[in-house]
Amino acid sequence: MRRDIAAMLHEDPSEIGEGDSLLDLGLDSMRAMNLVLQWSQGGLDLEFSEFAEDPTLAGWWAIVARRQAQRG
Repeated sequence: MRRDIAAMLHEDPSEIGEGDSLLDLGLDSMRAMNLVLQWSQGGLDLEFSEFAEDPTLAGWWAIVARRQAQRG
């Protein structure tokens, strides 16, 4: 996930901290929607609105972890 975000922002993955605001780093809503769509194609049922609530890597990891747990 960190690599995908970094690639979208043309940043080094090590520059993106768990609690950094992805919006402050330059991730706009269109890019975020593209990432969510990309990850959804991997089999998880993801909703963009959830990701907008906490635009940090830590927040996004928590969403994915919940979705994976729901899948069983």
